[in-house]
Amino acid sequence: MAESLRISMIQSHIIWEDRDENLGYYGELLRRVKGKTDLAVLPETFTTGFSMNVEKLADTMDGKTIPVIKEWAKKFKIAVTGSFIVKEDGKYFNRAFFIIPEGGEYYYDKRHLFSMGDEDKHFTPGDKLTIIPYKGWNVCLQICYDLRFPVWSRNQNNAYDLLIYMANWPETRKKVWRALLQARAIENMAYVCGVNRVGIDGKGFIYRGDSMIFTPRGKKLTDAGRREEVTRTCALLKSEVDDLRTKFPAWKDADKFTVEI
Repeated sequence: MAESLRISMIQSHIIWEDRDENLGYYGELLRRVKGKTDLAVLPETFTTGFSMNVEKLADTMDGKTIPVIKEWAKKFKIAVTGSFIVKEDGKYFNRAFFIIPEGGEYYYDKRHLFSMGDEDKHFTPGDKLTIIPYKGWNVCLQICYDLRFPVWSRNQNNAYDLLIYMANWPETRKKVWRALLQARAIENMAYVCGVNRVGIDGKGFIYRGDSMIFTPRGKKLTDAGRREEVTRTCALLKSEVDDLRTKFPAWKDADKFTVEI
């Protein structure tokens, strides 16, 4: 079990609706963290931006995107997570991936689709949580709008130690982004990492970044800052999770419930 988990937040712009350019660009960003991290987190829909042009942009699971990510993980010896648009069985999903160097692969389909941006008209929602074992840590994946729905992320019986949100979160709602990331960390007694893009997308929306990590106590551990392309790497400590849960076991008093899909 790894006491320390090095995590890199890749905060960058996304070239609008251009898979090949984005794969080339993010591959170079990941090359730069080789040997410096265990896990790299990319923004939501990092190959296309948050586009609803799914018929044109969707990849398949055996298309170009996933094989390239697998090659990155193997070549750079790091786990890589982010999301992309995928077509499967005639449906479209905003799908998160978690690819590890040894060849393991895990996926999560975004549960809460952003209806105000018509995401629900083009994508199919996911119906299950994904919790991934990696280097002695349990990691839960969620995507952008999922952040607003705490029941979905509730850490029942300490099922995970690290909760990751990859996002295209507009600058106009920057205060909500920070407040909810911190709240998710405190209520779930887990590290929370939120990675957001920067720049302007093809619809004119501005993205501020503000990628950050909070400790299980709700303290901000690191912040990638605003409006700039930057990679921030820091180490998470498993003992900080375990010690808090032992010394202040509020999780034992939590309500038991099931989520209706």
